[in-house]
Amino acid sequence: MYKAQVKQAAVAHPADIAIVGMASHFPDAATLYEFWTNVVNKKDSIVDVDTMDGGEYWRKADFFDPNPAAIDKTYGHKAGFVPAIEFDPVEFKLPPLMLDSISTAQIFALYVAKQAMLDARLFGENQLPVDRDKVGVILGGAGNGNTSFSLGSRQHLKKIMLNSGLSEAVADDIIERANNLYLDWTEDSFPGFLGNVACGRIASYFDLGGTSYMVDAACASSLAAVKAAMGELADGSCDVVLTGGVNLENSVFSFLCFSKTPALSKSNISRPFDEDSDGMMLGDGVGFLVLKRLADAERDGDRIYAVIKSLQASSDGRAKSIFAPRFEGQVKAMQRAYARANVTPADIQLLEAHGTGTASGDKTEIKSLRAIYEACNVAPNSVAIGSVKSQIGHTRCAAGAASMMKVALGLFHKVLPPTINVKQPSTDLVGEGAPFYVNTESRPWFRPATGAPRRAALSAFGCGGNNHHAIVEE
Repeated sequence: MYKAQVKQAAVAHPADIAIVGMASHFPDAATLYEFWTNVVNKKDSIVDVDTMDGGEYWRKADFFDPNPAAIDKTYGHKAGFVPAIEFDPVEFKLPPLMLDSISTAQIFALYVAKQAMLDARLFGENQLPVDRDKVGVILGGAGNGNTSFSLGSRQHLKKIMLNSGLSEAVADDIIERANNLYLDWTEDSFPGFLGNVACGRIASYFDLGGTSYMVDAACASSLAAVKAAMGELADGSCDVVLTGGVNLENSVFSFLCFSKTPALSKSNISRPFDEDSDGMMLGDGVGFLVLKRLADAERDGDRIYAVIKSLQASSDGRAKSIFAPRFEGQVKAMQRAYARANVTPADIQLLEAHGTGTASGDKTEIKSLRAIYEACNVAPNSVAIGSVKSQIGHTRCAAGAASMMKVALGLFHKVLPPTINVKQPSTDLVGEGAPFYVNTESRPWFRPATGAPRRAALSAFGCGGNNHHAIVEE
């Protein structure tokens, strides 16, 4: 059934989109070079929260409890944490006193955007001439952490204390002491925590006049942003778009949320598609790509990391739960992606899966992948599958960008990148006749015997039922 639908839906794909610049700041990797080096060297970048300097996140002694039911405690205590940066506010035309009121997400976004613009030759000594009014910024993101303690929260705490029998004088004294621990609310506080302002700050610093906004599609946010960027390029609204995702939210609040779902790995190990996988691991990161129409990139002599042939999406529609992944929705996104790219799953050699490591997530993704690939008679054990989340954790709003960058670098260097922590691949994934094998080593990526280009596919799925699938080519 699925094969017939793919064939019937096949249409000529729109203009190909070139990736002409990239920059990243992922766990244990302050640069794109370090990110790729860690990938090919199979580096596990997930560490204990107490190894972070100065307790800048939270202390395990305060919030850890191995019992998942413990109130206000988390059984997860490891994650992928990003390295610190040396940020010069004057360089980015920000008053130093304003920094305390700006979220780390905005600061890191500016910092990594500069690296991406340099990589694409849109900034610096070697920059190309470009109409800056047609350069856009579309990022994937959500709420920003580390914002000021709100006035509303303080009043709520006061009510709790009064209801507990404390006098108003004592409650006011406690609130006053708490006030001294937090920053005063200023005119910079409100824009300092708004997600979309990250895009605005980038557009302001680089004087860009194209489309500028942030997309929230949960864990598919960065691929949703890339899809929107491709639309801007396809209709001519922009000639260049900086896109990708930013996620800096390894606060204890995030740990508590995912612990109580519960979705975190009880063994504190990220091992998507392993028979003993028991949940996801959190990760932070920023991953930016600079996109152009392929014809323009070739005209300008750009370094082209890879070409995005298609990126399609779907919704799960009506489901049993708004949080549960749905097989039918994932299949729709894949069908649309292969049809738009005018290729079949048999043309793919690498599949970078969403691969979170959760039982329901991996099971549903495996089911949808096998349905699509086996319907097209893909040869057994011919497609390498993996997930960068095994190395850096689930970077949520930046997860799709991390996957696309891993794939693009693999195509650029002609290397099939590995996935780690898989000791016994899931029998659902690699059963008899299955088209996939878990690639656990860095291997040369040879062209198909047919002479066709090297091609890869990747997925990102968002909580709430949105699915994205992309086809990328050398």
